[in-house]
Amino acid sequence: MDWSELISTHGYWLLALGCLLEGETLLILAGYAAHRGQLDFGTVLVVAAISGFLGDQFWFWLGRRHGPAVIARWPSIGRQALRLDALIERFHEAVIIGVRFAYGLRIAGPILIGTSAVNALRFALFNAIGAVLWAFIIGGAGWVFGHAAEVLLARLQRFEGVLVLVAALAAGLFWWLRRKRRQPP
Repeated sequence: MDWSELISTHGYWLLALGCLLEGETLLILAGYAAHRGQLDFGTVLVVAAISGFLGDQFWFWLGRRHGPAVIARWPSIGRQALRLDALIERFHEAVIIGVRFAYGLRIAGPILIGTSAVNALRFALFNAIGAVLWAFIIGGAGWVFGHAAEVLLARLQRFEGVLVLVAALAAGLFWWLRRKRRQPP
């Protein structure tokens, strides 16, 4: 199996599917694949932004239509509501943009915003801005990570033998210490 061909063939639709949900890990990997020339970086950003936008629109409308039922079914989302409600009231533009960057709020955030009084068109506008920023920042991190990894690996190649020896010694020491602890005194 040729990984490069597999990524080139299926990378974009897998990225789109992943970005409909959470997507950060896939977007970082897609940015890295773009750095390696397996995907086009511009296409990665467009796919991620559109899919991220559509995913959050779905969660917003789920919250708008079925918010109380969703919160009753998944109490963890309701617990997030306490800390998000006051922010939505005062800073809903920033919350809409920033919620996709907040760990644990990527899905819960749009659902909770959907239960608020935020106008749907206003949500769509700031969601689009947030999706584009998110695609550039997270996808760009994957691109930069790819460059940094190549530089680091090129430098580490000179010390490959030493690193393998150190890893083998560390594994041996770990095994010996574990065995020593299991023996009765």
